[in-house]
Amino acid sequence: MAMSTACAGSASHSAAAAKPGAAGVGDRLFPTLGNGGYDVSHYDLSVDYVPESNRLKGTAIITARATQELSRFNLDLAGLTVRTARVNGTEARFTREKNELTLTPKATIERGETFKAAIRYDGMPKMIEGPDGAVEGWIETDDGATALGQPIGSMTWFPGNHHPSDKATYDITVSVPKDEDGDPYDAVSNGKLKTEKDSGRRFTRRWQTDEPMASYVANITVGYFETHTSRTPDGLPVYIAVDPDEAKDSKKVKDMVPEITAWASERFGPYPFSSVGAVVDHLPDLGYALETQTKPYFDSAPDESLMVHELAHQWFGNSVTPRQWRDMWLNEGFATYAEWLWQEDHGGMSAQETFESFYAGTHPESEGIWDFPPADPPTAGKVSDSPVYGRGAMTLHKLREAVGDKTFFTMVKRWTEQHRHGHADTRQFIDFCQKHTRKDLSELFEVWLYEPGKPADG
Repeated sequence: MAMSTACAGSASHSAAAAKPGAAGVGDRLFPTLGNGGYDVSHYDLSVDYVPESNRLKGTAIITARATQELSRFNLDLAGLTVRTARVNGTEARFTREKNELTLTPKATIERGETFKAAIRYDGMPKMIEGPDGAVEGWIETDDGATALGQPIGSMTWFPGNHHPSDKATYDITVSVPKDEDGDPYDAVSNGKLKTEKDSGRRFTRRWQTDEPMASYVANITVGYFETHTSRTPDGLPVYIAVDPDEAKDSKKVKDMVPEITAWASERFGPYPFSSVGAVVDHLPDLGYALETQTKPYFDSAPDESLMVHELAHQWFGNSVTPRQWRDMWLNEGFATYAEWLWQEDHGGMSAQETFESFYAGTHPESEGIWDFPPADPPTAGKVSDSPVYGRGAMTLHKLREAVGDKTFFTMVKRWTEQHRHGHADTRQFIDFCQKHTRKDLSELFEVWLYEPGKPADG
């Protein structure tokens, strides 16, 4: 998108007349996350990283549209040192307070104006502890690092509007050194690999994501990898990177990815992105996988069920993204239910049998599912707890039971089509289901999504 210059009328408005953008988007669970007053359309990120010293230099060029007249605006950034900031090519004043970077341009940005902010920064990106106690952010591995952003970690490696309600396209360029043997580190990111450049001492790759992406599923992974490239029968590019330490246990990954993608496309509608793949790293103490867009990240060799879960997120969470973090069950409930459906379709337990084992408390993942209603997590630290996953999936199964298989699966495909590359919340989902089925489903959703305790009608 071309950079707009400040219009002639901008200079006639005093900065005092314009309003600063809010330092948050009003998310009840994460009140300081994201920023108000603008909408980002594109991130052009250039990152130079040295694994031996864990030093990073970066430039972020952010293209955005002002949704109000702006005297200044905020970006989320944790740690790192900002060296320069420019807005529409002109130097801008900037201040830092905790994780808020505030830019004050010389000229007021008019409402509706498209502008560009360029920030140059460096330092040692840090690993942080999320509200749930899990580590995220920039995480060093035995041969490099990975950037994991759910829910707040992406602010540790680039400045941005880090709330899922503001998605954008991305160009991510990563430059890494060669080791003492002259071999370059690998640098993997979201989307399709567009260019590679060997400058003798450094190796640079540019990755491009053409479809909108929430920042929490943006990823860079640096290390040594065995790569497998192919295409699905439909011509979709497949890129799989596997750490050599995980290669023996990951032999099936290159077959699982296209197979599961094809199955999910039949169940949930057309695959929503222009490439697919996976990153299998060697970080066994991490304890979780993440649905990083187009290439889910695994800390070790995944089993079939985990691969189904993370690839299902490409539809539920990555393409149809929650408007607020309290709507997380729309991500995790669907991804968990995808596991149940995969088992049902491949000779395992039926979804009904899995539901019954969760309700009875005999399923190994059923512990804690009645702690709170899935659509109303009480705190930020609970958005990834078991009710959001297990009881979220149970809600979907009760919906399927209420409307029948034909209606349910048709409805799921229409849901992913209607909100493709967009946002949705729980209220929209309930209204969508009632409109599509012409049934009063309010009691079902009230009981399974909002009432505390174990429902009596299991």
